[in-house]
Amino acid sequence: MEEKQENIASPSASIFCLGLGWFPKTPGGLERYIYELTQQLVANQDKVELCGVGLPDTEPNSLLKLYNLASADSPIWQRFLSIRRNFRKININKVDAINLHFALYSFPIMDLLPKEVPITFNFHGPWAWESQAEGVNKLTVSLKQSLIEKRVYSQCDRFIVLSKAFGNILHKNYQINWDKIHVIPGGVNLNKFQPNLSVYEAREKLKWSQSRQIIFTSRRLVHRVGIDKLLSALAIIKPRIPDVWLAIAGRGYLQTTLQQQVRELGLNDHVKFLGFLPDELLPVAYQAANLTVMPSQSFEGFGLAIVESLACGTPVVCTPVGGMPEIIKPFSPDLITADCEAVTIAEKLEQLFLGKISKPSRKLCHQYAVENFNWDKIAQQVRQILLA
Repeated sequence: MEEKQENIASPSASIFCLGLGWFPKTPGGLERYIYELTQQLVANQDKVELCGVGLPDTEPNSLLKLYNLASADSPIWQRFLSIRRNFRKININKVDAINLHFALYSFPIMDLLPKEVPITFNFHGPWAWESQAEGVNKLTVSLKQSLIEKRVYSQCDRFIVLSKAFGNILHKNYQINWDKIHVIPGGVNLNKFQPNLSVYEAREKLKWSQSRQIIFTSRRLVHRVGIDKLLSALAIIKPRIPDVWLAIAGRGYLQTTLQQQVRELGLNDHVKFLGFLPDELLPVAYQAANLTVMPSQSFEGFGLAIVESLACGTPVVCTPVGGMPEIIKPFSPDLITADCEAVTIAEKLEQLFLGKISKPSRKLCHQYAVENFNWDKIAQQVRQILLA
């Protein structure tokens, strides 16, 4: 265990942030990141003003002030107009730092930001490319990249990325010089994600089998996350590991297609779609599993679920995509598959379940997360860049 981190350096600062939605109402990785970062900053007496879309009312007497700029359900052009109109009502001329997290919602206000305050953009991923991976046509992708992303990024002074992999994308595809890019990984809330239940207790709480080999994954059900590959891998290993069972948390437009795949592969007794898993049960699910699997096929800049699972004491198998290997390789490189194909994922799972590869212990998993992804430490590093 590492020594307790000192508080974020004083004196306190005034920081303006622009994000997306609000966690846990919209439980995405970007939303969770912004939530945890802002909570850490205000816990250390910084004043934070956070703008976004679909944000709740500010809690009274809080150092975190929330400003809802638009409705998430409105058409994009209405959101743009609303964001710009409502932002004009906010006085941010006396802030010490500006921190943007989403190009689409930053675009309507770039010319309204105070010119004398440096702008730090947290690059969470290539938004245009990610939409292409989900079937958006090339013209729309090109317009997103050239008219919105590149214009926003050209007006920013520095960038924070969660991995070298996404730093490379920012440099090569958006022509951002490396001297403006700072690599700071995401963090995990160690008060929430910890091994405080036995496997038996966790499974009892979720009403999961005590006798089966359980794989857990928490993913949006979209193409790039590779759930279809994981299902195919499960069908491959089922004859040799007949008690294997996969729990899938998350929702998305591919759910019906994936459920059909389960039926076609004869996996009805081996897979359960949990749908939306309440946030308080997520650490329980990690602790109930023998393994967490991240079968992503593209655009995984970090892999927050990896550090959450490790913090709960559960090893993670991941594909060699994006920033995920940067998390796992220093800890246990045997947990990274050779490629993203179903047969390769199956081979790795079989080796682990049959003991041909040793799994890191619960204690080692948790210790690695504590030493490298503690939000106290991560927030200090982010704050240093914001106020540089």
